[in-house]
Amino acid sequence: MTPVAQSAIPLVNSHRQKIVVFSFLMAALFMATLDNQIVSTALPTIVGEFGQMERFGWVSSAFLLASSAVMPIYGKLGDLFGRKYVMLAAIVIFTFGSLACGFAWSMDSLIAARVFQGLGGGGIMVSIFSINADLFEPRERAKYQSYSSLMIMASGSLGPVLGGTMSDLFGWRSIFLINLPLGVIVVTGLVMMLPYRRPTRQPKIDYVGAVVLAATITCLVAFADSRQIFGSLVAPASLALLAVGIVCAGLWVFVESRVPEPIVPLKLFRDSTFSLYLIISLCAGSVGIGLVNYYALFLQTTTGLSPSVAGLFFIALTGGIVAGSISAGRLISITGRYKPFTVIGLAMSCVMLFCFSRIGHDVSLTVVAVIMFLQGLSVGFGQQAPIIGVQNAVPRGDVGAASGAVALMRMGGASIAISLFGAIVGTGLKASSTPIPGLADIETLTPKILASLPEASRQAVAAVYHDAFSPLFLTAAAIAAIGLVAALCLKPVQLPSMKAAAAPKEEKKAAA
Repeated sequence: MTPVAQSAIPLVNSHRQKIVVFSFLMAALFMATLDNQIVSTALPTIVGEFGQMERFGWVSSAFLLASSAVMPIYGKLGDLFGRKYVMLAAIVIFTFGSLACGFAWSMDSLIAARVFQGLGGGGIMVSIFSINADLFEPRERAKYQSYSSLMIMASGSLGPVLGGTMSDLFGWRSIFLINLPLGVIVVTGLVMMLPYRRPTRQPKIDYVGAVVLAATITCLVAFADSRQIFGSLVAPASLALLAVGIVCAGLWVFVESRVPEPIVPLKLFRDSTFSLYLIISLCAGSVGIGLVNYYALFLQTTTGLSPSVAGLFFIALTGGIVAGSISAGRLISITGRYKPFTVIGLAMSCVMLFCFSRIGHDVSLTVVAVIMFLQGLSVGFGQQAPIIGVQNAVPRGDVGAASGAVALMRMGGASIAISLFGAIVGTGLKASSTPIPGLADIETLTPKILASLPEASRQAVAAVYHDAFSPLFLTAAAIAAIGLVAALCLKPVQLPSMKAAAAPKEEKKAAA
């Protein structure tokens, strides 16, 4: 099946200018997505300065929550007002948010600054995918989209390493303040090089839909974190939060069906490609982004690796993502087919995550590296297909809204998975009744304490953590399997080539 190409005048005709604009976009994307993970290794230092350990997780969750809540809104604003100024506004908000984080004076002020930073970060991620759709034809877009997906995953993998290094060398505030010069450079470059295309549609903003959607996302993501907030997923306050989220979701559908310019047009759900890729993005975000922080903890506790050596294993993961993302992007560009790579990526994830669930403390580190590389390869194979698929399936005027919905599902999946996986590990550790000599409470274990324990105690720790992580990886494999089922249901679409896309235009000229 080959869809009819949607004709449009290219935003940029010069190939050189396209590459320059794309480079600035990649710098902005790396800056925004890096802050999603870079803070993780600096958190112990931040808690040591501010205290309030009970709010540890909110420094990361606040950014994810704010980013997820505004993604569809930014996508729609780009469709209505043009993507250039919406993108620039998002970068400015993110940069000022980074400045506020760097000068935070307490844990509460840091969390508030992270929310403000996330309001810009979510807009950056969505706007970039929409601008790519204006810059490149469908098949050419597949190749460059692979670099976008690669940047997201690479920043997620490298973030913990960079965060720890910068925190040690320059202090934890440097991980936020470094965004200031980067933000100025990117804004300057885009102002000069990115053309502005004024949309032909009359702007009509769906304020009610935007507020209700943000409330829905906030409630559902906060519910996923309710074990940390309220102590249990089934606490009365947690269930009340879930109920409010469900009511808001129903209200959002009601509102969107009655406004002229909905945030996410419900007509998009008529195409199964859009609906299926939302499910796939949710699952892919869960296993591709949500697991990143847990790999390091898993390696340190089950194999006894130091933090620095465990960090080196992320080279294998990142290398797999690089190889998979670039290979898939180029092959999609050549063949025009994206479904096979979605299926292959999720199938490989199922197998590799099951292998992770079987790893014990006596496993060869070479085997661990190979599994991490193959898991990265599987993530890379499937990263760009969702954006390419939905952008090709929806009308050009709804590309921003569709891209925002996919990005929302990916980040929402990551946010929910982080909390879910944390609950699984925490429950597993609490359920363990094995006494460990020299360790009073296993939940207070740090790499330094682990290194000081005798060999027998380290082996006992490895066994306890293996039992806690095994259900985590099996759960992740089940999530990937759900995404695989959705991928198998995709239509066998072939993207139009640049030559095919140009044919209707030539025919019109000849007829004239």
